[in-house]
Amino acid sequence: MAATRRTFLETLGGAAALGIVGGSISESAKAMGRSSSSPAPSDKVMFWVAALTPCDKNLRFDESIYADMMAYFKQTGVDGVVVLGTTGEYPSFSVAERKKVAEVAFKHRNGLNLIVSSGTSNFPETIELSQHAAANGADGLLVIPPFYFKHPPQQGLITYFSLLFEKVTIPINLYHIPSLSGVPISLELLHALEKYPNVAGIKDSEDDVVEYGRFVKDFPKLNMRTGTVTNLKPALENGMGAILMEGNLFTKQIADVFAAQRGGKNLDEPLAKLDAAIKLLAPAGGYDFGTMKYALGLQMGARQTYARPPHVDPTDEQKAKMKEALEQMKQLS
Repeated sequence: MAATRRTFLETLGGAAALGIVGGSISESAKAMGRSSSSPAPSDKVMFWVAALTPCDKNLRFDESIYADMMAYFKQTGVDGVVVLGTTGEYPSFSVAERKKVAEVAFKHRNGLNLIVSSGTSNFPETIELSQHAAANGADGLLVIPPFYFKHPPQQGLITYFSLLFEKVTIPINLYHIPSLSGVPISLELLHALEKYPNVAGIKDSEDDVVEYGRFVKDFPKLNMRTGTVTNLKPALENGMGAILMEGNLFTKQIADVFAAQRGGKNLDEPLAKLDAAIKLLAPAGGYDFGTMKYALGLQMGARQTYARPPHVDPTDEQKAKMKEALEQMKQLS
């Protein structure tokens, strides 16, 4: 996604350079102190898709396609879905729309674990969306820090999140994506919030292997979910889960990685297949929101859905390249 924290090409390059895709135990995983043979708690080692949010030609939320997406993800081996995360374009939807999207997800959850992204740049709306999610059956929340004011005081962030923890009792994950939010989730902030029993963990959407290792080392009892393919192998080797935008297009390949982990098998083969699939699709026109939505529609056999401005829809050239790449990807299965 060129307009977001990174592209899949960057993810692939980072993963290859770090030895995470294929090969033996990564250096980052060794540094975290757990080998690939170590047992991992099944309730933490889960695969969530950071789901796209489909819109029709008039840019209205497409409830029917979203319901079909829930069924598709479940059938393809996904454990859960994050509703309206970054990949779901949450800043482009109003509070009322965000409630509607979440309600559709709850209605068509198909046994999926649902984490709702409820963060905004202000605490009243964040609390409102969080309480709505909790009241309607969300399994957890993903909450970005208030992102308009950069470099806020640490105490200000503690107060902001404390206001939420005092109002909502379901599990809450803090969203670490400073390349977009400009406000990192620090170790100090997490330690300050540990007193709340429903601190569940984080989603770390940065490609910093060393920083991810610190999260895992400091909080082994929480779920330090990776949001990048770069850190997928060390996350699994350390008993953590993953929330991946790549899950929209590489659903089966990632599900196979998790299946191998749960079966006590070596991860190299399914990771290599994921690597090969990414290599095919990455050059096929980029991974903007519109391109991803188009590609997911092709995989599901569904009509095209569209991105909300400021994002754009794929060009005819991108569509042709994506069709060809998806056909080639089928041969890898």
